[in-house]
Amino acid sequence: MKWLSMLGALLLIAACVSDRVANDSLDEIAADYVQMTLEIGEREPGYVDAYYGPPEWADAAKAAPRSVADLAREAAALAARTNAIDAASLEPLEQRRRAFLIAQLRAASTRLRMLQGEKLSFADEAEGLFGVRPELAPLSTFDPVLARIEALVPGPGPLSERVDAFQGRFTIPTDRLKPIFDAAIAECKRRTAAYIALPAGETFTMEFVTDKSWSGYNYYKGDLTSLIQINTDLPIRISRAVDLGCHEGYPGHHALNMLLEQRLTRERGWVEYSVYPLYSPQSLIAEGSANYGIDLAFPGDERLAYETATLYPLAGLPTADAAEYLALLEAIEDLAGARFTIAADYLEGRIDRARAVELTQKYQLVSKARAEQSVDFIEQYRSYVINYGLGQDMVRTHVEAAGPDPAARWAAMEKVISEPTLPADLLVRP
Repeated sequence: MKWLSMLGALLLIAACVSDRVANDSLDEIAADYVQMTLEIGEREPGYVDAYYGPPEWADAAKAAPRSVADLAREAAALAARTNAIDAASLEPLEQRRRAFLIAQLRAASTRLRMLQGEKLSFADEAEGLFGVRPELAPLSTFDPVLARIEALVPGPGPLSERVDAFQGRFTIPTDRLKPIFDAAIAECKRRTAAYIALPAGETFTMEFVTDKSWSGYNYYKGDLTSLIQINTDLPIRISRAVDLGCHEGYPGHHALNMLLEQRLTRERGWVEYSVYPLYSPQSLIAEGSANYGIDLAFPGDERLAYETATLYPLAGLPTADAAEYLALLEAIEDLAGARFTIAADYLEGRIDRARAVELTQKYQLVSKARAEQSVDFIEQYRSYVINYGLGQDMVRTHVEAAGPDPAARWAAMEKVISEPTLPADLLVRP
């Protein structure tokens, strides 16, 4: 009788589980996903980059977060539940929602494995967290790029010192930082709003900070509002005003987050977008679109024209060498992949910190202080570094496949930053 009683209990549990799977929905899975993500954030500070969902969910996560092992089991269970939903039964955007949740849960499982002490290679970590496997080129691959840059900044001494000295001539005076950044962000917004309808009431605040491993950061607060921070640990060059204005603001992080809030969280009730786990495919989309957004907003010679007409006078800087400065910055972009190789070699123990700093100076053409900051970032965020250069390349290829017409490119960009977008989606023509 006891055995029959136990069997009956097991059958009842199985029936309940089966009934749950049969009646499961993406909405229910999404709510559990948000709760799990908030609890992971309690186990790893910084894991949750933004949250603007129900306050009681955050309170519950703080009050009783599950163990990392239990959260790993929850991530696996949620993935199984999501995979059990028949994609063919969903309308196209819901299918993308399902794929997004599966990818986010795969990233959460990877991060939880890391939190339990599992060591992954740089490429395995990047693929598990961000959904893309980076190609790591030998540093010698970038030597021809350095040779080209030698011709742009001739003279004696190490190339990195010459490049740093040349760029130093374009430093914004400290007392001019705010008006210059105000102007740059306003122009980035104006150019974005010409093609993308921005939600009424969206806004941001900006502040200058110190003691950070990054140059700029967007903290999305919900309710269509961001806090943009600019790090002043090192002198800020004039080019960074447009760079950060677009990247952190429009059509970058602020635009992406507020569009997702408006169109997916508010209009569709998709609560999974109310939380942003930093170590997830969302970050490749966010960083890649934010970086490419600079070129989208200021194509061709438009950036040089705007900067020399508006920002240089505000900074009190001469414009005689502005074109040469911009050409140098464009050439340096071809060195972006070297950072991945340096990061992989450092994180996997093939080089020490001193060598990582030295190689960063050489292949990123920065001062020792800036190289130190770059390595600090690698230590803190690890394989996250791929999201900038690789993400930018992927977004550029996808958006520009829409054709040369600016309106078509902006339309493609709008879909990237306002719909459930994964790295794999960037391989499909818009």
